[in-house]
Amino acid sequence: MQSRLQSSPYQWLHAIAGAATLALLASAPASLAQQPAGDEADKQAFNNSCRTCHSMKEGDNRLGPNLNKIVGRKAGSLPDYNYSSSMKEAGFVWDQDKLTRFMVKPDEVVSGHKMQPYGGVPAEEAAKVIAYLQAASQ
Repeated sequence: MQSRLQSSPYQWLHAIAGAATLALLASAPASLAQQPAGDEADKQAFNNSCRTCHSMKEGDNRLGPNLNKIVGRKAGSLPDYNYSSSMKEAGFVWDQDKLTRFMVKPDEVVSGHKMQPYGGVPAEEAAKVIAYLQAASQ
């Protein structure tokens, strides 16, 4: 009987801690539970591969042009960014395939681009970046 009484306060502590944890989980915003884990991975891929030189904010050009609404934009067409002549004359519109190929092997898509010494990213990383670019441009 003695040991039962001694463990009783600890049982109450565990019960209180468990109830507090459940209350905390129940009060978490529903939006956190609904966000796919891929969104964070996609954003992280952008941050790791692109953010040093590029922004997603319209008009915020850095070393590279902003990438807001890049999918569907004519290459080299932002009026307030100083593109290389080869990018200005590229003559295509960015789509998922062209962006993927450019991120993986930029010289094969537009030789003479200004992203030197950028050497490309793996295709899996490029796919995550494009997913982020599309989601963040909406």
